[in-house]
Amino acid sequence: MTAPVLQVEGLSKRFAAPGGGVIGAVNDVSFALAAGETLGLVGESGSGKSTLGRCVLRLTAPSEGRVVFMGQDITTAPEARCRPLRANMQMVFQDPWAALNPRMTARDLIEEPLMLHTHLSRAERRDEATRLGLRVRLPAAMLDRYPSELSGGQQQRVCIARAIATKPALIVLDEPTSSLDLSVRAGILDLLAELKEETGAAMLFITHDLGTLRLMADRVMVMYLGRVVEEASAAEVFDRPAHPYTQALMSAHLPADPAIPLARHVLRGEIPSPINLPPGCGFASRCPVALPACRDRLPPLEPVAPGHHAACLRIADGGSRILA
Repeated sequence: MTAPVLQVEGLSKRFAAPGGGVIGAVNDVSFALAAGETLGLVGESGSGKSTLGRCVLRLTAPSEGRVVFMGQDITTAPEARCRPLRANMQMVFQDPWAALNPRMTARDLIEEPLMLHTHLSRAERRDEATRLGLRVRLPAAMLDRYPSELSGGQQQRVCIARAIATKPALIVLDEPTSSLDLSVRAGILDLLAELKEETGAAMLFITHDLGTLRLMADRVMVMYLGRVVEEASAAEVFDRPAHPYTQALMSAHLPADPAIPLARHVLRGEIPSPINLPPGCGFASRCPVALPACRDRLPPLEPVAPGHHAACLRIADGGSRILA
């Protein structure tokens, strides 16, 4: 069996809270990601998705756990040891304007990773930048423009061209279409789907857009308050969600057919503070089927079906359903 591109074991990230206390941004997360696979990471704002994405690339140092990339444990590796691996791990950020140097042209921005991680000559880098620009549907004439002269969608295409320039084994995409108009978003998603087929790169796709998730992901991990509450194939999560939070989340998805009746479940209350997390299930205060034991005991991630895991005490007694 081929080893996974990325193996994450018991990863946690904590930050010191202003005024004292500890913010548990990511709590005991484990998963593996194979070559050519897209893992969708979904959850409400503040659930720890972006922090997890930054930790697996060592842009943020984990507090606990292990990150093994291409067979190498990089959890506590110094930057000098991580640097040769950077060509194989890339990230596309949520805000392309903030990710691009405004003083560099699109061509220079695309050439930069080639200059840092390859031995191509200047002429070869220029030719490769032109090829990459065309691959992400940016004409050669547009590459001589600065980010301020490009639309949001064009800026994101530059970011994607930079990310694939070194043919990475892993790409983390942190809500890459959330700042774009709907029509532009569709074009970017089509492009990402094509690149996935061409490159065979493993992708960690972070989003809160359920439509995008269903389109892009092979497998889905649902996060709530820094923990994974459910993991399964995309079809399983959308069609047979097991955790009450996942059910409520998926009930917000609008089907393409307006004739399909909606079964909405609106959650009451706010996400508890991640500072000094209490024992028990973090969703218990908002869960309509919670038991007293849910506030005292942290539910483990357990099998629901082959390849399908969820963390809920009510699954065992059949009481986890909140939708008819």
